[in-house]
Amino acid sequence: MRILIVEDDAELAGQMMATLKDAGYAVDHAPDGEEAHFLGDTEPYDAVVLDLGLPVMDGLSVLRKWREDGKTMPVLILTARDTWSEKVSGLDAGADDYVTKPFELAELLARLRALIRRAAGHASSELQCGPATLDTRNARVWVSGEPVRLTALEFKLFSYLMHHQGQVISRTELTEHIYDQDFDRDSNTIEVFVNRIRKKLGVELIHTVRGLGYRLESENAKASD
Repeated sequence: MRILIVEDDAELAGQMMATLKDAGYAVDHAPDGEEAHFLGDTEPYDAVVLDLGLPVMDGLSVLRKWREDGKTMPVLILTARDTWSEKVSGLDAGADDYVTKPFELAELLARLRALIRRAAGHASSELQCGPATLDTRNARVWVSGEPVRLTALEFKLFSYLMHHQGQVISRTELTEHIYDQDFDRDSNTIEVFVNRIRKKLGVELIHTVRGLGYRLESENAKASD
């Protein structure tokens, strides 16, 4: 999952980025509204953390432009303490949730997880596909109750597939959502990661759709189609 942090306070931005990366997310950063608008327009994000008080272009203007342009990624706004008008304006402009400064990083993480789950149509923090379970809170995977050890990139890829079960996901889409902007991306490595995950899971869940990509689906789901 790939997150955009839009925050002009370098120290706070660094704290959020470190926390999100430790939680298994790919993270990009924009220090002002103009760069934020550009990145949100040109890069695919699973969620955005958007401060409203930004230089060059304010956060509300950025959010309105994204929504006018049809961008639907979940947006979590950061608002000043006790400024209810900012919260209302942000939600009316198209934000999905808000956190009031100062905030606990654990709360930020929890709200982002919830936004990403809901955007993908999931209610629970544990995602299930056949015998496989992915715990979004603790970044853990089990198959038939047995833990499966995945590397950071393997977990990011499997998590994206789990959030989008039943959909055909191209290698390009996977590359765009598991690597941050500065990473030297190579879609050819996706096949290597997929094969490693398949071996570690030990069950047939990731299916290759020739010429299109991959689909995560249990055998029971396939049989009921």
